[in-house]
Amino acid sequence: MRVSDPLKPAAVAAFLATALLLISSPASFAQTPSEPVAEAAPTVTPGEGEVDVSTLDRKKTVAGAALDKIKDVAKQAGDILGRVPCLPPKGGAKSIGALPRVARKLADHRPVVIVAFGSSSTQGYGSTSPAFTYPNRLAAQLRRHYPASDITVVNSGKGGEDAPEMMRRLKSTVLDAQPDLVIWQVGTNAILRNLDPADTGKLVDDGIKAIQSAGADIVLVDPQYVPRVNERGENAGKMIKALGRLAELRRVGIFPRFEVMKEWHEQQAIPFDKFVIADGLHMNDWGYACFAQLLGDGIIRSVDQVRLGTAGPSDVTAFRPM
Repeated sequence: MRVSDPLKPAAVAAFLATALLLISSPASFAQTPSEPVAEAAPTVTPGEGEVDVSTLDRKKTVAGAALDKIKDVAKQAGDILGRVPCLPPKGGAKSIGALPRVARKLADHRPVVIVAFGSSSTQGYGSTSPAFTYPNRLAAQLRRHYPASDITVVNSGKGGEDAPEMMRRLKSTVLDAQPDLVIWQVGTNAILRNLDPADTGKLVDDGIKAIQSAGADIVLVDPQYVPRVNERGENAGKMIKALGRLAELRRVGIFPRFEVMKEWHEQQAIPFDKFVIADGLHMNDWGYACFAQLLGDGIIRSVDQVRLGTAGPSDVTAFRPM
């Protein structure tokens, strides 16, 4: 017996794409401009062609398996921070500085564009899915806290780069996006290459001036506390201090990632393998999730401090992704 086939390959593709969007809402994902936008699958009219019933059953099985996989990924995202609590540094989190442009736009319920600029830590190397990169986690948290504003987070991370390469693409991948906030993660690859921290500082300083001239707020993110970076102890220490002094000099925000991750390991007794993958350099899903969560808390706290005249600080933990 033969029947009309409403699940032609294109229709199956469209069904799976729709299911993925429903289960992991696009609002949860940062934009990556280098990736092309997928075209919509063409519609297929029922009755256009025929297949065996067994073929139809196989397609339904494949579709069901794909949906189950998507649901598993979504559940995993919800479980990440339940395995090891993501706690703020003891003694309270440090302020990442004022973010006046972002605060003004959020107060007026206007769209906000954030560019996450950096290397593989920003790109998300070591994560098991784009959903677990820090820009995507941060986007979800901020959208949850500020539902009246259209918040876009652009992932402009590129593995292997540091200040020299980043400065060459600063205009095309950062400034041309007309950002309200630039989160600049920098310094790790300079440490691994034994580059002079002073030279890196000069390049970052030039970048800060260009970003400030464009009117955007800035938050620097220093290197991670991981075995591969810790092997370069003296050079790593100089880089951390150089970025800290630069942030203070230019009055821009800084998220002290090295200090935060060091506390995970030394004060909270979290083993490296709980937040770092086997290469001893890149963070895993939990590491990215906790980093994004604490960074998001800092941004929310900073924005609320700027808006104290109209709205007092709220409990930032209520709007974390998990």
